[in-house]
Amino acid sequence: VQLQASGGGLVQPGGFRRLPCPPCGLPLDVYAIGWFRQAPGKEREGVSCISSSNVSTYYLDSVKGRFTVSKDSAKNTVHLQMNSLRPEDTAVYYCAAGHSVITSNVASQSAYSYWGQGTQVTVSS
Repeated sequence: VQLQASGGGLVQPGGFRRLPCPPCGLPLDVYAIGWFRQAPGKEREGVSCISSSNVSTYYLDSVKGRFTVSKDSAKNTVHLQMNSLRPEDTAVYYCAAGHSVITSNVASQSAYSYWGQGTQVTVSS
């Protein structure tokens, strides 16, 4: 199983981008879907997550109020809506799936079993 984030591209500061992640057959009511990003020269960091129950969400402090993660059950897809983008949001964005994600490990890569290729988001004027 390989997830495939898409929707990346070049966007101006203050702009927005919506990244879809179809979980490729993984049931969204069983797997939490997390979003991670990796900027050049930096470690990969957890950005957001939505629980399998669709009740809980997680956001990195620096994206709170700007990013929103949501599920489209009809399309079996998870989206990361990114608004008010900043140059420091520039990174390769990945989505990942895990079935043992809890509050204490939500931002840890080891909590997620399935990953895919990322999508580049560049915020620049």
